[in-house]
Amino acid sequence: MIILLLFGSALVSGSEIAYFSLGPNEQKLLQEENSLTSKRIIGLLEKPRRLLATILILNNTINIAIVLLANHLMGSLFSDAFFTRISQQTVDLVGGAGIHFNLDGTAIFFKIFFTVVLVTFILVLFGEITPKIYANIHNIRLARFMASPLNVLSNVLSPASSFFVNFSKGLEKRLARNRQVSLKADIDHAIELTVRQDPSSDEEVDMLKSIVKFSEVSVTQVMRSRLDVVAVDEQISYKELLKIVKDSGFSRLPVYEEDLDHIQGILYVKDLLQHLHEGEDFAWQNLVRNDVLYTPESRKINELLKDFQSRKLHMAIVVDEFGGTLGLATLEDIMEEVIGDIRDEFDDKEELEYIQLDD
Repeated sequence: MIILLLFGSALVSGSEIAYFSLGPNEQKLLQEENSLTSKRIIGLLEKPRRLLATILILNNTINIAIVLLANHLMGSLFSDAFFTRISQQTVDLVGGAGIHFNLDGTAIFFKIFFTVVLVTFILVLFGEITPKIYANIHNIRLARFMASPLNVLSNVLSPASSFFVNFSKGLEKRLARNRQVSLKADIDHAIELTVRQDPSSDEEVDMLKSIVKFSEVSVTQVMRSRLDVVAVDEQISYKELLKIVKDSGFSRLPVYEEDLDHIQGILYVKDLLQHLHEGEDFAWQNLVRNDVLYTPESRKINELLKDFQSRKLHMAIVVDEFGGTLGLATLEDIMEEVIGDIRDEFDDKEELEYIQLDD
Protein backbone atom coordinates (compact mmCIF):
# COMPACT_ATOMS: atom_id res chain seq x y z
CA MET A 1 0.00 0.00 0.00
CA ILE A 2 2.83 2.40 0.86
CA ILE A 3 4.45 1.65 -2.50
CA LEU A 4 1.22 2.57 -4.33
CA LEU A 5 0.90 5.78 -2.33
CA LEU A 6 4.54 6.61 -2.99
CA PHE A 7 3.98 6.06 -6.71
CA GLY A 8 0.94 8.35 -6.55
CA SER A 9 2.95 11.00 -4.70
CA ALA A 10 5.65 10.81 -7.37
CA LEU A 11 3.11 11.26 -10.18
CA VAL A 12 1.39 14.20 -8.52
CA SER A 13 4.66 15.86 -7.55
CA GLY A 14 6.06 15.40 -11.04
CA SER A 15 2.86 16.83 -12.55
CA GLU A 16 3.60 20.19 -10.97
CA ILE A 17 6.86 20.47 -12.90
CA ALA A 18 5.42 18.85 -16.04
CA TYR A 19 2.53 21.30 -16.40
CA PHE A 20 4.15 24.51 -15.25
CA SER A 21 7.26 23.95 -17.38
CA LEU A 22 5.26 23.81 -20.62
CA GLY A 23 6.37 26.83 -22.62
CA PRO A 24 4.40 28.81 -25.24
CA ASN A 25 5.73 26.70 -28.12
CA GLU A 26 4.79 23.43 -26.41
CA GLN A 27 1.32 24.74 -25.57
CA LYS A 28 0.90 25.84 -29.19
CA LEU A 29 1.77 22.32 -30.39
CA LEU A 30 -0.81 20.85 -28.01
CA GLN A 31 -3.46 23.26 -29.31
CA GLU A 32 -2.68 22.28 -32.89
CA GLU A 33 -3.12 18.58 -32.05
CA ASN A 34 -6.76 19.23 -31.15
CA SER A 35 -7.00 15.86 -29.34
CA LEU A 36 -9.04 15.20 -26.19
CA THR A 37 -5.90 14.83 -24.08
CA SER A 38 -4.35 18.05 -25.38
CA LYS A 39 -7.63 19.90 -24.78
CA ARG A 40 -7.62 18.69 -21.18
CA ILE A 41 -4.03 19.85 -20.71
CA ILE A 42 -4.82 23.30 -22.11
CA GLY A 43 -7.98 23.45 -20.00
CA LEU A 44 -6.00 22.75 -16.83
CA LEU A 45 -3.38 25.36 -17.73
CA GLU A 46 -6.07 28.00 -18.29
CA LYS A 47 -6.68 27.93 -14.51
CA PRO A 48 -3.14 27.64 -13.11
CA ARG A 49 -4.06 28.59 -9.53
CA ARG A 50 -6.76 25.93 -9.39
CA LEU A 51 -4.40 23.35 -10.91
CA LEU A 52 -1.66 24.15 -8.40
CA ALA A 53 -4.13 23.99 -5.50
CA THR A 54 -5.38 20.58 -6.70
CA ILE A 55 -1.82 19.22 -6.99
CA LEU A 56 -0.83 20.49 -3.54
CA ILE A 57 -3.97 19.10 -1.89
CA LEU A 58 -3.40 15.69 -3.49
CA ASN A 59 0.31 15.62 -2.71
CA ASN A 60 -0.10 16.59 0.94
CA THR A 61 -3.00 14.17 1.45
CA ILE A 62 -0.98 11.29 0.00
CA ASN A 63 2.12 12.20 2.04
CA ILE A 64 0.10 12.31 5.27
CA ALA A 65 -1.31 8.87 4.46
CA ILE A 66 2.23 7.58 3.84
CA VAL A 67 3.41 8.92 7.22
CA LEU A 68 0.49 7.31 9.07
CA LEU A 69 0.99 3.96 7.35
CA ALA A 70 4.75 4.12 7.88
CA ASN A 71 4.22 4.71 11.58
CA HIS A 72 1.94 1.68 11.73
CA LEU A 73 4.41 -0.38 9.70
CA MET A 74 7.28 0.69 11.93
CA GLY A 75 5.36 -0.60 14.93
CA SER A 76 4.81 -3.94 13.17
CA LEU A 77 8.42 -4.40 12.06
CA PHE A 78 10.03 -3.24 15.27
CA SER A 79 8.55 -4.11 18.64
CA ASP A 80 8.36 -1.72 21.53
CA ALA A 81 11.07 -3.80 23.20
CA PHE A 82 13.47 -2.84 20.37
CA PHE A 83 13.03 0.88 21.01
CA THR A 84 13.08 0.28 24.77
CA ARG A 85 16.52 -1.40 24.47
CA ILE A 86 17.82 1.56 22.40
CA SER A 87 16.41 3.93 24.99
CA GLN A 88 18.00 1.96 27.83
CA GLN A 89 21.39 2.07 26.11
CA THR A 90 21.02 5.81 25.57
CA VAL A 91 20.01 6.38 29.20
CA ASP A 92 22.96 4.30 30.42
CA LEU A 93 25.31 6.17 28.06
CA VAL A 94 24.37 9.68 29.19
CA GLY A 95 23.49 8.73 32.75
CA GLY A 96 27.13 8.98 33.77
CA ALA A 97 27.09 12.64 32.81
CA GLY A 98 24.39 13.32 35.36
CA ILE A 99 21.62 13.63 32.74
CA HIS A 100 18.45 11.68 33.49
CA PHE A 101 15.79 10.61 30.95
CA ASN A 102 12.39 8.99 31.28
CA LEU A 103 12.76 5.51 29.74
CA ASP A 104 9.23 5.29 28.25
CA GLY A 105 9.39 8.82 26.86
CA THR A 106 12.77 8.16 25.29
CA ALA A 107 11.46 4.99 23.61
CA ILE A 108 8.55 6.92 22.06
CA PHE A 109 10.95 9.64 20.92
CA PHE A 110 13.21 7.15 19.12
CA LYS A 111 10.23 5.49 17.46
CA ILE A 112 8.96 8.81 16.10
CA PHE A 113 12.48 9.95 15.19
CA PHE A 114 13.30 6.83 13.15
CA THR A 115 9.90 6.98 11.43
CA VAL A 116 10.28 10.66 10.48
CA VAL A 117 13.84 10.24 9.22
CA LEU A 118 13.00 7.15 7.16
CA VAL A 119 9.78 8.56 5.68
CA THR A 120 11.38 11.94 4.93
CA PHE A 121 14.27 10.28 3.13
CA ILE A 122 11.95 8.10 1.04
CA LEU A 123 9.52 10.93 0.23
CA VAL A 124 12.23 13.41 -0.74
CA LEU A 125 14.16 10.91 -2.87
CA PHE A 126 11.33 8.98 -4.54
CA GLY A 127 8.41 11.39 -4.13
CA GLU A 128 10.08 14.70 -4.97
CA ILE A 129 13.58 14.67 -6.49
CA THR A 130 13.33 11.67 -8.82
CA PRO A 131 9.86 12.43 -10.31
CA LYS A 132 10.67 16.12 -10.77
CA ILE A 133 13.89 15.32 -12.62
CA TYR A 134 11.92 12.97 -14.88
CA ALA A 135 9.12 15.53 -15.35
CA ASN A 136 11.58 18.25 -16.29
CA ILE A 137 12.93 16.07 -19.10
CA HIS A 138 9.66 14.45 -20.23
CA ASN A 139 7.15 17.17 -19.32
CA ILE A 140 4.76 16.63 -22.26
CA ARG A 141 4.72 12.84 -21.77
CA LEU A 142 3.87 13.12 -18.07
CA ALA A 143 1.36 15.91 -18.74
CA ARG A 144 -0.47 13.65 -21.19
CA PHE A 145 -0.43 10.74 -18.74
CA MET A 146 -1.85 12.83 -15.90
CA ALA A 147 -4.33 14.86 -17.96
CA SER A 148 -7.36 12.64 -17.31
CA PRO A 149 -6.71 11.95 -13.59
CA LEU A 150 -6.02 15.61 -12.84
CA ASN A 151 -9.06 16.72 -14.82
CA VAL A 152 -11.32 14.43 -12.77
CA LEU A 153 -9.66 15.20 -9.44
CA SER A 154 -9.74 18.93 -10.20
CA ASN A 155 -13.53 18.76 -10.46
CA VAL A 156 -13.85 16.55 -7.37
CA LEU A 157 -11.65 18.82 -5.27
CA SER A 158 -13.14 22.00 -6.73
CA PRO A 159 -14.70 23.26 -3.44
CA ALA A 160 -11.44 22.82 -1.52
CA SER A 161 -9.23 24.22 -4.28
CA SER A 162 -11.56 27.21 -4.76
CA PHE A 163 -11.27 28.02 -1.06
CA PHE A 164 -7.47 27.94 -1.16
CA VAL A 165 -7.35 29.93 -4.42
CA ASN A 166 -9.57 32.68 -3.00
CA PHE A 167 -7.60 32.70 0.25
CA SER A 168 -4.29 33.00 -1.60
CA LYS A 169 -5.65 35.81 -3.80
CA GLY A 170 -6.78 37.77 -0.75
CA LEU A 171 -3.44 37.24 0.97
CA GLU A 172 -1.56 38.18 -2.19
CA LYS A 173 -3.53 41.44 -2.55
CA ARG A 174 -2.88 42.33 1.08
CA LEU A 175 0.84 41.63 0.82
CA ALA A 176 1.06 43.45 -2.52
CA ARG A 177 -0.69 46.48 -1.02
CA ASN A 178 1.72 46.53 1.92
CA ARG A 179 4.67 46.13 -0.44
CA GLN A 180 3.37 48.95 -2.64
CA VAL A 181 3.05 51.27 0.35
CA SER A 182 6.58 50.35 1.47
CA LEU A 183 7.96 50.89 -2.02
CA LYS A 184 6.32 54.31 -2.33
CA ALA A 185 7.67 55.28 1.07
CA ASP A 186 11.18 54.32 -0.09
CA ILE A 187 10.76 56.39 -3.25
CA ASP A 188 9.52 59.40 -1.28
CA HIS A 189 12.53 59.06 1.02
CA ALA A 190 14.87 58.98 -1.98
CA ILE A 191 13.19 62.09 -3.37
CA GLU A 192 13.61 63.90 -0.04
CA LEU A 193 17.32 63.07 -0.10
CA THR A 194 17.49 64.63 -3.55
CA VAL A 195 15.96 67.83 -2.20
CA ARG A 196 18.59 68.10 0.51
CA GLN A 197 21.39 67.66 -1.98
CA ASP A 198 19.94 70.07 -4.55
CA PRO A 199 17.46 72.56 -3.07
CA SER A 200 16.99 74.20 -6.50
CA SER A 201 15.17 71.13 -7.84
CA ASP A 202 11.88 71.72 -6.00
CA GLU A 203 9.77 71.67 -9.17
CA GLU A 204 11.31 68.41 -10.38
CA VAL A 205 10.80 66.87 -6.93
CA ASP A 206 7.13 67.88 -6.86
CA MET A 207 6.70 66.33 -10.29
CA LEU A 208 8.35 63.08 -9.19
CA LYS A 209 6.11 62.88 -6.13
CA SER A 210 3.05 63.48 -8.30
CA ILE A 211 4.09 60.66 -10.62
CA VAL A 212 4.54 58.27 -7.68
CA LYS A 213 1.05 59.06 -6.37
CA PHE A 214 -0.52 59.26 -9.84
CA SER A 215 -2.38 55.94 -9.63
CA GLU A 216 -3.89 56.84 -6.25
CA VAL A 217 -5.61 60.05 -7.38
CA SER A 218 -9.33 59.75 -8.13
CA VAL A 219 -11.18 61.65 -10.83
CA THR A 220 -13.07 63.72 -8.25
CA GLN A 221 -9.78 65.20 -7.03
CA VAL A 222 -8.94 66.76 -10.41
CA MET A 223 -12.34 67.34 -12.02
CA ARG A 224 -14.09 70.66 -12.53
CA SER A 225 -17.18 70.59 -10.29
CA ARG A 226 -20.71 70.88 -11.67
CA LEU A 227 -20.99 74.49 -10.49
CA ASP A 228 -17.87 75.45 -12.46
CA VAL A 229 -18.78 73.61 -15.66
CA VAL A 230 -19.37 75.84 -18.68
CA ALA A 231 -21.97 74.11 -20.83
CA VAL A 232 -24.58 75.21 -23.37
CA ASP A 233 -28.27 74.50 -23.67
CA GLU A 234 -29.13 73.00 -27.03
CA GLN A 235 -32.05 75.45 -27.31
CA ILE A 236 -29.99 78.66 -27.37
CA SER A 237 -29.45 80.64 -30.55
CA TYR A 238 -26.29 80.67 -32.60
CA LYS A 239 -25.53 84.24 -31.51
CA GLU A 240 -25.80 83.28 -27.83
CA LEU A 241 -23.57 80.28 -28.46
CA LEU A 242 -20.84 82.39 -30.04
CA LYS A 243 -20.90 84.73 -27.03
CA ILE A 244 -20.44 81.80 -24.62
CA VAL A 245 -17.59 80.45 -26.74
CA LYS A 246 -15.90 83.85 -26.78
CA ASP A 247 -16.32 84.48 -23.05
CA SER A 248 -15.26 81.00 -21.90
CA GLY A 249 -12.24 80.48 -24.13
CA PHE A 250 -12.74 76.70 -24.03
CA SER A 251 -12.19 74.52 -27.09
CA ARG A 252 -14.86 71.98 -26.08
CA LEU A 253 -18.25 72.57 -24.51
CA PRO A 254 -20.78 70.01 -23.23
CA VAL A 255 -24.24 70.42 -24.74
CA TYR A 256 -27.23 69.51 -22.58
CA GLU A 257 -31.00 69.21 -22.79
CA GLU A 258 -32.88 70.88 -19.90
CA ASP A 259 -30.05 70.37 -17.35
CA LEU A 260 -26.53 69.00 -16.92
CA ASP A 261 -27.87 65.55 -16.02
CA HIS A 262 -28.88 65.12 -19.66
CA ILE A 263 -25.70 65.68 -21.67
CA GLN A 264 -26.40 65.27 -25.39
CA GLY A 265 -22.88 65.61 -26.72
CA ILE A 266 -19.75 67.72 -26.99
CA LEU A 267 -19.38 70.79 -29.21
CA TYR A 268 -15.90 71.32 -30.63
CA VAL A 269 -15.25 75.01 -31.18
CA LYS A 270 -13.03 74.30 -34.19
CA ASP A 271 -16.12 72.89 -35.94
CA LEU A 272 -17.63 76.39 -35.77
CA LEU A 273 -14.77 78.12 -37.58
CA GLN A 274 -16.13 77.55 -41.06
CA HIS A 275 -19.59 78.71 -39.99
CA LEU A 276 -18.76 82.05 -38.38
CA HIS A 277 -20.52 83.91 -41.20
CA GLU A 278 -23.82 82.12 -40.58
CA GLY A 279 -26.88 83.98 -39.31
CA GLU A 280 -28.60 83.71 -35.95
CA ASP A 281 -30.91 80.94 -37.20
CA PHE A 282 -27.98 78.61 -38.03
CA ALA A 283 -28.64 75.04 -36.77
CA TRP A 284 -25.40 74.68 -34.82
CA GLN A 285 -26.83 71.61 -33.03
CA ASN A 286 -25.90 69.53 -36.10
CA LEU A 287 -22.23 70.07 -35.23
CA VAL A 288 -22.55 68.45 -31.79
CA ARG A 289 -20.64 65.18 -31.52
CA ASN A 290 -22.44 62.40 -29.68
CA ASP A 291 -19.30 60.48 -28.68
CA VAL A 292 -19.39 61.30 -24.96
CA LEU A 293 -17.14 59.58 -22.43
CA TYR A 294 -18.74 59.03 -19.02
CA THR A 295 -16.62 58.04 -16.04
CA PRO A 296 -17.57 57.16 -12.43
CA GLU A 297 -16.37 59.42 -9.63
CA SER A 298 -14.33 56.60 -8.06
CA ARG A 299 -12.20 55.99 -11.15
CA LYS A 300 -8.48 56.67 -10.88
CA ILE A 301 -6.95 59.22 -13.23
CA ASN A 302 -4.43 56.72 -14.63
CA GLU A 303 -7.37 54.59 -15.77
CA LEU A 304 -9.14 57.64 -17.22
CA LEU A 305 -5.96 58.55 -19.08
CA LYS A 306 -6.03 55.12 -20.74
CA ASP A 307 -9.67 55.75 -21.69
CA PHE A 308 -8.69 59.06 -23.27
CA GLN A 309 -5.96 57.32 -25.25
CA SER A 310 -8.14 54.45 -26.46
CA ARG A 311 -11.16 56.64 -27.31
CA LYS A 312 -9.02 59.52 -28.64
CA LEU A 313 -10.91 62.02 -26.50
CA HIS A 314 -9.88 64.88 -24.23
CA MET A 315 -12.96 65.30 -22.05
CA ALA A 316 -15.04 63.04 -19.80
CA ILE A 317 -18.28 63.66 -17.92
CA VAL A 318 -17.99 62.55 -14.28
CA VAL A 319 -21.17 60.91 -12.99
CA ASP A 320 -22.34 59.56 -9.65
CA GLU A 321 -23.83 56.13 -8.95
CA PHE A 322 -27.25 57.31 -10.15
CA GLY A 323 -25.97 58.75 -13.43
CA GLY A 324 -26.17 62.37 -12.33
CA THR A 325 -23.49 64.76 -13.56
CA LEU A 326 -20.94 65.72 -10.91
CA GLY A 327 -18.60 67.62 -13.19
CA LEU A 328 -16.12 67.05 -15.98
CA ALA A 329 -12.48 66.06 -16.25
CA THR A 330 -10.15 66.83 -19.12
CA LEU A 331 -6.77 65.65 -20.30
CA GLU A 332 -5.37 68.99 -19.16
CA ASP A 333 -6.65 68.34 -15.61
CA ILE A 334 -4.77 65.04 -15.53
CA MET A 335 -1.57 66.59 -16.90
CA GLU A 336 -1.75 69.38 -14.32
CA GLU A 337 -1.78 66.76 -11.57
CA VAL A 338 1.74 65.81 -12.66
CA ILE A 339 3.38 68.98 -13.96
CA GLY A 340 1.38 71.67 -12.17
CA ASP A 341 -0.88 74.41 -13.49
CA ILE A 342 -0.97 74.89 -17.25
CA ARG A 343 -1.94 78.46 -18.04
CA ASP A 344 -2.84 79.86 -21.44
CA GLU A 345 -3.94 83.20 -22.84
CA PHE A 346 -7.51 82.67 -21.64
CA ASP A 347 -6.61 82.10 -17.99
CA ASP A 348 -6.60 84.99 -15.55
CA LYS A 349 -3.57 87.11 -16.31
CA GLU A 350 -1.09 87.48 -13.52
CA GLU A 351 0.57 90.79 -12.86
CA LEU A 352 3.86 90.79 -14.72
CA GLU A 353 7.04 92.18 -13.25
CA TYR A 354 9.07 94.32 -15.65
CA ILE A 355 12.81 94.72 -15.15
CA GLN A 356 14.84 97.26 -17.06
CA LEU A 357 17.82 95.69 -18.76
CA ASP A 358 21.21 97.30 -18.79
CA ASP A 359 22.27 99.06 -21.95
